[in-house]
Amino acid sequence: MSTLDAYKQKVEAELELAQVKLAALKAKAGNAAADAQIKYAEQVDLLEHGVVATKAKLSELSTEGEEAWEHLKDDAESAWHSLRAAVQNATDKLKG
Repeated sequence: MSTLDAYKQKVEAELELAQVKLAALKAKAGNAAADAQIKYAEQVDLLEHGVVATKAKLSELSTEGEEAWEHLKDDAESAWHSLRAAVQNATDKLKG
């Protein structure tokens, strides 16, 4: 397995975990009071944008191949770190 493939596999697994947390937040939002639903909706939107951005960077890595992956890796890593921070932030804000 190439370094690129291993990296993509790692980020894809972590992305799946983020999507599970996003689904849990959506479920909680559906059961929350009206004012809490607004908070949930804002956090869910942020996370959904992060998931889309991270998937886009992974897709770029796939299409560019081994030659360009070192250059694109930094962008993908940045997108992933932003998503991971957003998931943690949303989880912290919406505990309860």
